[in-house]
Amino acid sequence: MVAPSLLPTVDRYRPTARLLHWAVAALVLGVWPVGFVIKFVKDDFKNGFYFLHEGFGFLVLWLMLARLLFRLVWPPPPEVPMPAIFARTAAVVHALLYVALIAQPLLGFLMTNAFGFPFHWFGLVEVWSPVGKDEALGAVLKQAHIVVGYSILVLFALHLGGVLFHHVLRRDATLYRML
Repeated sequence: MVAPSLLPTVDRYRPTARLLHWAVAALVLGVWPVGFVIKFVKDDFKNGFYFLHEGFGFLVLWLMLARLLFRLVWPPPPEVPMPAIFARTAAVVHALLYVALIAQPLLGFLMTNAFGFPFHWFGLVEVWSPVGKDEALGAVLKQAHIVVGYSILVLFALHLGGVLFHHVLRRDATLYRML
């Protein structure tokens, strides 16, 4: 861990916001590839992959709702000075990430139920679903889940590109706000 005295002086996100950010990032970096490879996994192992993908995906939903609530109660620190176009672009990407990271697990949860599979979060808690078995609805939700999944990948790449742009090219303190 980097000693705080070595970091530039900048208003940082609160520790809870930073923890939620990095927890969601780690989960998404694990959940996304597991979901991508499920179709390639032998049937004997598929249920284990679904168990991990669905369980941690549902955790992403709750962490994102906590992030949203936390952000509404405790707004982020002031931005590092930058041209308006950069600030607007970052705001749009962040907003879309929030929407996608909340919508994605909801779509997956509803899809699972529409295909007739009740959801037991990590095998401990049965989660009630507002939809019953409906294969046609399941197919629509599956397509939406796939589209939003790839959208998250694109948004993540844009977010990471912005971080690298600010840290490497502009050499400003944007990254340090979240460390």
